[in-house]
Amino acid sequence: MAVPKKRKSPSKRDMRRAHHDKVTAPNLSPCPNCEELMVSHRVCPACGFYRGRQVIEVARE
Repeated sequence: MAVPKKRKSPSKRDMRRAHHDKVTAPNLSPCPNCEELMVSHRVCPACGFYRGRQVIEVARE
């Protein structure tokens, strides 16, 4: 049965586990209708448009 020959230090163990918790920001692109930043392939929260049509009604202030 395979057994590690040497014990891993806590530093090496933590480096191995570190990439599992990495969080990245979503890629934002400008809305073709209103130029607000939005997540791709989603309805624009500012104007309610998706792929050139009005999908949801957005309350105007």
